[in-house]
Amino acid sequence: MPEVFFGGLDFGTSGARISIINENKELIYSNSLLYQDKFENPQSWLCSCEKLLINLPLNLKINLIKLAVSGTSGTLIACDLEGIPLGKAIPYYEACHENKTFIESITIEEDHLRTPYSSLAKALKLINKYGLKIMLRHQSDWITGWFLKDWTYGDESNNVKLGWDLINGSWPKSYINTSFMKCLPLIVKSGQIIGKINSDLSEKLKLNSELLIISGTTDSNAAFLAAELNKQDGLTVLGTTIVLKKNINIPLKEQGITIHRIGENWICGGASNAGCGILSRFFSDSEIEELSRQINPSKKTTLNLLPLNTKGERFPENNPFLKPILRPRPVSDSLYLHALFEGLARIESKGWERLSEISGSRPRKIVTVGGGAKNASWRKIREQIINIPIVSSKKTTSFGTALLAINAK
Repeated sequence: MPEVFFGGLDFGTSGARISIINENKELIYSNSLLYQDKFENPQSWLCSCEKLLINLPLNLKINLIKLAVSGTSGTLIACDLEGIPLGKAIPYYEACHENKTFIESITIEEDHLRTPYSSLAKALKLINKYGLKIMLRHQSDWITGWFLKDWTYGDESNNVKLGWDLINGSWPKSYINTSFMKCLPLIVKSGQIIGKINSDLSEKLKLNSELLIISGTTDSNAAFLAAELNKQDGLTVLGTTIVLKKNINIPLKEQGITIHRIGENWICGGASNAGCGILSRFFSDSEIEELSRQINPSKKTTLNLLPLNTKGERFPENNPFLKPILRPRPVSDSLYLHALFEGLARIESKGWERLSEISGSRPRKIVTVGGGAKNASWRKIREQIINIPIVSSKKTTSFGTALLAINAK
């Protein structure tokens, strides 16, 4: 019998990546592409997706038997009943203040939804714009629907921010009599088989016609899977934004904190609006690499920057009006980069303080994934400020998504 393969597609803020693994969970193939258009344009996700699949070696295409998708948590799109986008997506980092009073009226016991960054706030804004004859879908759910040519479903992980209750396995009781219930997806557990790829799409992309499409997850949950942590470890994702995750014994609901279930384990986490995105605003990748060599991590700068990517913060402080502090900018570029690293590390440190308080324990070790994980100078600065040992992992988020696919039932 021919060797079979399992795939994971991950859609981030700047681009998409694919990983293909074999039955032994060994990485066989990986590739990535930047979006050709802005992140908010759903067609840019599909364009990258198609190109990644077209470029797959034929042997992998015809023997790919399971595929899962992960995407940014809290990026929401409105589409018509045929799955066609009605406009741009609202990105995860955008705050929506328009329906605060109504949200408070239907989230009396759902404090974690009372934030302008929740998918519920985004959903109501989209309904105000497009009406009720729409489907509301998160990034990875919409792409998963594209593979099936059926946008009925949504995975449990992405829809926590829309109100899905993982403990009870239901939408909040307060949603029952609302007009927007019909816009919400039918929830499927992450890692569950949904169905076969649409035949027209499999023919177009020369993929296995029996390819099974798996219910996906958030990008940070996929990163958690990829890192294969011990229960005492914590995870930091250094992507466009900083995401923290660790195990928790008892799930709870708090503003700015997400609770997910990965396998049989409960995971608490938080996502900042700060991260590598601010670094790329000032420096290219090659400049960051060169300037990092000039940094002495054992010395501290006298600057106190707050390097948010945009106005507003989600975690560790839930404040949509918080402004970035990016000045003064010294003449020395290496000094400025050093100060940005310190500012990001302070945000991460406060995040770990918050999660440690909630979970009752500090991580013994922090495993780091994402683009920033490979920067040794930043890692040393983080260790000094956070005061927890830090190691880097080279495994990508799409690898974690492929692990979700291989274990699908």
